[in-house]
Amino acid sequence: MRKGFAILFMLLSLSVGCSKKNSAKTSGTVTIDNILYGSGPYYALGFSFSQAKEISTLSNPEPDVTINNDGTLLNLILQTNNYRNSFYKFGEYQDAGDAKAAFNSLTSVSVQDWIVWADFLKPDQIWIFRTGDEHYAKIRIISTISETRGTWNYAECTFEWAYQPDGSLTFPGK
Repeated sequence: MRKGFAILFMLLSLSVGCSKKNSAKTSGTVTIDNILYGSGPYYALGFSFSQAKEISTLSNPEPDVTINNDGTLLNLILQTNNYRNSFYKFGEYQDAGDAKAAFNSLTSVSVQDWIVWADFLKPDQIWIFRTGDEHYAKIRIISTISETRGTWNYAECTFEWAYQPDGSLTFPGK
């Protein structure tokens, strides 16, 4: 009898463990900014699509994307440290409703010309992002802030994202 319970417990543990692995979060909404933390070395928090969370720029691996501005507050930039051109602007829309509809219906894309940064970010844009290991995410810019806070040029971006962990440029529709 004990042996039966032990086997049942092991099977249940394995099935719970497997379901957690297969249920990784692949979409959501996040806000990232360029606030620096620490006392040296300094770090910021960026976003990792594969981990579906904010992580430190000191992490290994580093975040997929971080936010900054060009120092003049005129150009807000999503950037990456994966040493390749990783961004493609899919479209810019008149309002949030049009951008959301386009984002939700975007199920497949073909990209020829990747660029280094997603720059001149504005709400209602859709970007495609390529990670360093050839996985992809679609990003809908919801809001941005670029302003001086004290002596700091503050940058912030809220975006909706959907990550494709299988390495294809095909995304689930809504």
